[in-house]
Amino acid sequence: MKTMTCKQLGGACDKQFHASTFEEIADMSKKHGTEMFQKGDKAHLDAINQMQQLMKSPNGMQEWFEAKRKEFENLPANE
Repeated sequence: MKTMTCKQLGGACDKQFHASTFEEIADMSKKHGTEMFQKGDKAHLDAINQMQQLMKSPNGMQEWFEAKRKEFENLPANE
């Protein structure tokens, strides 16, 4: 199990996600982002807008995703 925060994953808060794989943690982050979007949370809406800017670049989102995957893989396992 490893831990990343919403902020580490491009979000706006310190909510922690715990998962064994990057795919699991990315899914948790996506669900959290959707919840915050639905609540109209301004900080998260700003973060979502920044992510949408990445998607405008042909490789931007893929490069970001791979960088976050490497960051996850380099994290120590939770005690």
